[in-house]
Amino acid sequence: MVITKCNKVAGKLVKAFTEHKVKKTYLALCIGYPPAWEKIKICSGHGRSKHGAWRVYAMSDVGRSLPGGSVVRDMSTRFEVLGINGKGQFREPSNFEVDETESITVQEKAADLTSDGDEKNSIILVRAYPQSGRTHQIRLHCQYLGFPIRGDVKYSGVIEWNGVDYDGHALHAESLSFVHPVTGLPVTFRSPLPSWANEFISTMA
Repeated sequence: MVITKCNKVAGKLVKAFTEHKVKKTYLALCIGYPPAWEKIKICSGHGRSKHGAWRVYAMSDVGRSLPGGSVVRDMSTRFEVLGINGKGQFREPSNFEVDETESITVQEKAADLTSDGDEKNSIILVRAYPQSGRTHQIRLHCQYLGFPIRGDVKYSGVIEWNGVDYDGHALHAESLSFVHPVTGLPVTFRSPLPSWANEFISTMA
């Protein structure tokens, strides 16, 4: 959360958010299908279904009117995998502006993923870089990619894992970066890692 002391500075920050000049990173602990990629960008539509729930739409639906008067808007998120089932390495956020990244453009609703083994029960730590600011964006894209966030029952996440019940979803706002509206210097704020992130990172090798 960023709080300003005067309206002039607040206006500049609001403009920075509106123009997507504020960079944010999130950590999510997910249960599902392990991705074959290390980094990816997913682009889709975003809107409310006829039942009022937020959902992923195809990019071709962007601009389409929905029941209730809302419109499908675009949303995109970049992801990187940090660890799967305890294997991996926790690292600082990447510069996606220069990295070559695989890209997914959503053409239709999510596929019904199936598996004959335990592959769908992998535990995955990902870092998300939202490029837009849509409601429940990261949660929706994790669900679409086949690894919903642990505890996020609204979007298919499991509430019980390895005999333990979780009362909240494992999504953490990790960092917030922007150009200071007065000095013009880059500023980054980081929040301490939650216990679930520290526990998973301690098992990584």
